[in-house]
Amino acid sequence: MSTAHLLPAFARVDLAFDHGEGAWLTATNGERYLDFTSGVAVNALGHAHPKVADAIARQAHKAIHVSNLFRVPEQEQLADRLCAASFADYVFFCNSGAEAMEGAIKTARKFQAVNGHPERYRIVTFEGAFHGRTLATLAAGGQKKYLEGFGPVVEGFDQVPFGDLEAVKKVIGPETAAILVEPIQGEGGVRVPANMFLQGLRALCDQQGLLLIFDEVQTGMGRTGELFAHQRTGVEPDIMAVAKALGGGFPVGAFLSTKEAGEGMTPGTHGSTFGGNPLAMAAGNATLDVMLEPGFLDRVKRIGLLFKQRLAEIKDRFPSVVAEVRGEGLLLGLRCLVPNSQLVDALREEHLLVVAAGDNVVRLVPPLIVSETEVGEAMGMLERACTRLARAETPAKRGAVG
Repeated sequence: MSTAHLLPAFARVDLAFDHGEGAWLTATNGERYLDFTSGVAVNALGHAHPKVADAIARQAHKAIHVSNLFRVPEQEQLADRLCAASFADYVFFCNSGAEAMEGAIKTARKFQAVNGHPERYRIVTFEGAFHGRTLATLAAGGQKKYLEGFGPVVEGFDQVPFGDLEAVKKVIGPETAAILVEPIQGEGGVRVPANMFLQGLRALCDQQGLLLIFDEVQTGMGRTGELFAHQRTGVEPDIMAVAKALGGGFPVGAFLSTKEAGEGMTPGTHGSTFGGNPLAMAAGNATLDVMLEPGFLDRVKRIGLLFKQRLAEIKDRFPSVVAEVRGEGLLLGLRCLVPNSQLVDALREEHLLVVAAGDNVVRLVPPLIVSETEVGEAMGMLERACTRLARAETPAKRGAVG
């Protein structure tokens, strides 16, 4: 086998895995790796979680797909539970974060149209954001490296600096429909805004008749120690996109809305062939079963705080490698003083899997079931990797000074 017939859109590491259990992956060569990438924040319950695996297996023997031409009881159950645990009244299920964001954008525009303001279609977004790889979500993110070569950029998005409330006020105009923000920027470098900023966005939306959209594709489903990251801020959106961890590893996306925000999405306005199929819903319900168990999210907060404190020790011990520790819960980042790719590679050599992010950050997103012992093992790997990088850095700096 080779990658010869795969579209060369990914810069893949020459490493493949055979199976996993909990926070560990076993490569095809038999070597074990501690997985603090979690499939880019997807495998929130780790690998081969028995409740999720059993639910998928049982459902696969019953019905995998029936389409949204008919009622799907498993879908209704998951929607009820998500609404009960959030601000929302409605849920639309799809297959990915980008699809969820597309639906959220359409819903915001439709809301303005049915309320007599079809001219209000523009959405305020933020520098450093990442909302997906479709043409509209790329335009919302606004990053030139992802937009180049794909023709005219989809109209309707106004970008301002992340965390700058005054810049938001200045860009709002008669065509503005909504504000779209990640409660924590993941791909953008694990950047956490002040609660006052999100509170200010909510107030602006209320004053101006706009909708507030939260992209919780990465931050949602327990990642920060709350089921949804915005719940730690006291700010509720009108629309929210989730995906990644929603299916515990199985592809599931959704956008949630209040009744008022979703009133324009009548039959025929939106759809999905695969979205909300029984197999995906079985995975989603099983994942939620685990996350809503008493004490589960409290444990995420506790482990996250411990991990962040230990990372601060790494920063203090290796000031030539790590400049800053960022994040909440188990969405953590190290802003590096060496190229972040060097730390990613050095950690992989130690058999710890992590993922790069913007702003020269290394993201650490272990499964939410990670143990204190495994955090300790990861710290040993980090210490060894940083020691090597610090030793390599010192001669270079001395040479530059000389």
